[in-house]
Amino acid sequence: MDTSVTDTLVGRLLDGRYLIEDRIARGGMATVYRARDMRLDRPVAVKVMHDVFATDPEFVARFIREAKAAAAFSHPNVVAVFDQGADGGHVYLVMEYVVGETLRDLLRRRGRLSPAEALGILQPVLAALSAAHASGLIHRDVKPENVLLARDGRVKVADFGLAQAVNRTASRTATLIGTVAYLAPEQVTRGVADARSDVYAAGIMLFEMLTGAPPYQGDSPLAVAYRHAHEDVPPPSSRVQSLPPAIDAVVLAATARDPDRRPADAHALLALVARARRELSTPDADGDAVTTLVPLSTETLVVAGAPRRRRRWRMFVALLVVLAVAAAAGAAGWWLAVGRYAVVPRLVGVSTTQATELAAKAHLRLHVAGETWSTTYPAGTIVDQRQRPESRVNRGTAIDVTVSKGRHLTTVPSFDPAQTSLADYEAALAHAGLSAGPVTQRYDDTVPAGNVIATNPAAGDQVDWNSSVAITISQGRQPIPVPDVRGQPADQAAATLQDAGFAVATSQAFSDTVPKGVVMSESPTPGGNGYRGDTVTLVVSQGPQLFPVPKVTSTLADPSTWITIDQARQILESAGFTVHVGKKGRFGIVTHQDPAPGSMEPKGFTVTIDAV
Repeated sequence: MDTSVTDTLVGRLLDGRYLIEDRIARGGMATVYRARDMRLDRPVAVKVMHDVFATDPEFVARFIREAKAAAAFSHPNVVAVFDQGADGGHVYLVMEYVVGETLRDLLRRRGRLSPAEALGILQPVLAALSAAHASGLIHRDVKPENVLLARDGRVKVADFGLAQAVNRTASRTATLIGTVAYLAPEQVTRGVADARSDVYAAGIMLFEMLTGAPPYQGDSPLAVAYRHAHEDVPPPSSRVQSLPPAIDAVVLAATARDPDRRPADAHALLALVARARRELSTPDADGDAVTTLVPLSTETLVVAGAPRRRRRWRMFVALLVVLAVAAAAGAAGWWLAVGRYAVVPRLVGVSTTQATELAAKAHLRLHVAGETWSTTYPAGTIVDQRQRPESRVNRGTAIDVTVSKGRHLTTVPSFDPAQTSLADYEAALAHAGLSAGPVTQRYDDTVPAGNVIATNPAAGDQVDWNSSVAITISQGRQPIPVPDVRGQPADQAAATLQDAGFAVATSQAFSDTVPKGVVMSESPTPGGNGYRGDTVTLVVSQGPQLFPVPKVTSTLADPSTWITIDQARQILESAGFTVHVGKKGRFGIVTHQDPAPGSMEPKGFTVTIDAV
């Protein structure tokens, strides 16, 4: 069985009715799941078309044809089709769930089978194909993978997905449908298939059962197909010398390259197989003993010349004998037809004690074949039964059941946000019998990017085995755009940065252009990204730098202190000031200045001087 705990359909309820429990197998066109019909409380097999095909109208139509063709066709040796539908883009088919293995599984395990075993399996397969051919259906894909061997001994043919109504005429398709190892020559060369194509495939399958391998091998499917079309199938005794001629005759008849030389349909091949079983010399070659009902003779024996009274007495005795024999035959017939059978009760959902009582009332026995975990049924109740409810089995048969062990619980693993990465946690989930569900991300100022910060369900919770756990991982610290606060008053700028999540540091610098107390620059550069808690440094203007105004005034009483206008201009301009001459006077000696000497003024400030 091919299972997968990560299959998204497992655990889902399709169409509000079919609970998908496990994946059984995956084919080229669809995946088959074991499921439970919650409405009828029975196990079923659900075949879900692959997504790539579910969106293709041609393939969907082919899938629906399978459902209609198979549902309209009923036979004990054919897997029954119960329902078909679509749910959320999933196109599905609901079929009978057969507990057992495929013929392919048996051949892998055994290698090859005895003639009695091979014919014993082929007969019910041909019975199913015979009924299909009589209904105007051909299978088109007869192979060991499509032959199911139930544990109770039943043989079932599965996957009539390639069958088409042919109304007793050949069908033609533009595509070569089937498995190359079992393709009839006409399918390879002309792309046509009829009942004789199924006969050919059944013959190839018989060859493989008897010898352990199909007749043709090749480096590629095309090479194998070529050999089907251009070579005669050898007798199986060429590989297994102990095989009798009767077996060779069946295989060679079924696999004739010319369809006209094969049995006309599965019914005709079935007659050849039955005759071959009778001709086999070994006692067990016929498989199970065949019960034959011999009809009672209706002839009356009359003896001439006997006295009348004696004749009457003999007739009376003969009548009694006939009646006794008829009664015995009737009883035997009742026993063979009805009395020896019991009807299998429905046991799923009841306790083992109740199931034992129900089985005993039906003249059957209960056999616990195994236990399994179940989210649907409490511990100690029956979750599955091998023999189908309402079916007939011999009295005294052991009904094989599977008992629930209850829910299989496991614990959601813990994690360390500082150290547990997503990959590490997914491994921990797998070890605990769980799988990773949706993964989301969120920023976190303390947990490194990529590490796990939360789960749903939470760590430590008890959940069902094979459940999925949603995971949240850290994206690391959240980037924050650095606001542009240049030109704002220092207090306002600091508040803006702090509201955005930044810390603020300040320094001061003189500026001839930016007013005092206003932000001149910031670092990091505005427009870039920082992180919450990062420090943004502001440079706040102190206004222009001030310098002392030099003394350029003269004392008229002391000629040594006299400073001319030109001398005053040179002194002031050297100090970085601009000079404006007010009164020039007659002698050009500076006697007054504004602002006064020693005043603190910025460079470029205009100093006015007056002279006499």
